[in-house]
Amino acid sequence: MFYVYVLRSLKNNKRYIGLTNSLPKERLKQHNYGSNSWSKGNRPFELIYSEECNDKEFALKREKFLKTGTGRRVLDRLLNNGGCSSIG
Repeated sequence: MFYVYVLRSLKNNKRYIGLTNSLPKERLKQHNYGSNSWSKGNRPFELIYSEECNDKEFALKREKFLKTGTGRRVLDRLLNNGGCSSIG
């Protein structure tokens, strides 16, 4: 199982879009611990969106799409309208 997830920085409201094969809440803990230099400078985070994917290639494509301008607009609509999201 793979997960595409979106974190929001509580420090500066920036979003982070990532992919993991662990549960998004576990990945959130790693980011809040400061697992990389970007995370260290922008923490703490909250998990605001996640999608479960059975196929790694699909998950990679979905992550890449959500990082595009169109993907960010789709994500904004999902988050603002309640959409079909799996939060937490």
